[in-house]
Amino acid sequence: MDSGTVSQFDLILKINGSKDMPCQLKRHLSPGTVGLIMRLLPLNGNAHQMGKSIVYFETNINSGIERKKTDFKIGDIAFLPTESCVCFYINDAYDVKPMTPIGKINEIEKLNAIKSSDILSLSRN
Repeated sequence: MDSGTVSQFDLILKINGSKDMPCQLKRHLSPGTVGLIMRLLPLNGNAHQMGKSIVYFETNINSGIERKKTDFKIGDIAFLPTESCVCFYINDAYDVKPMTPIGKINEIEKLNAIKSSDILSLSRN
C-alpha cells in the first residue's frame, strides 16, 4: 500500500543502520498508539530478546494499553506499554503479556540473528 494512506504507514526497521526490513503500522489495529508512534519517529534502541518469540527495543513512549491481545503470530508488531517497548514477533506466541497490536513486519529472518549489542531503529520509509 501507499505510505500516504491514512490507515497504513510504511516504515523501515534497521539493524545497526543497515539490513533494511520493511514493515507497516496499521492505524485500524490501535489508532491512538499508532498515531503516537508516528509522531515520535524515528525511534531507536538496543535490541533485546524475550524468549525465542520476541525481539524488542525500549522507547520513551508513554501510552496505555489499547485493544489488548495476548496471542500473536510470526511477523506481528506490538507495543508493550508497561515497558514502553516495540516488539517484533519472530515466532508465534500465545498467552504472552497483554500488548497493543500495531502492525506487521515482512522480512523477519534478519531478526533471528539479533545480538544484544545491536541497535534497532524504526523510521519512515
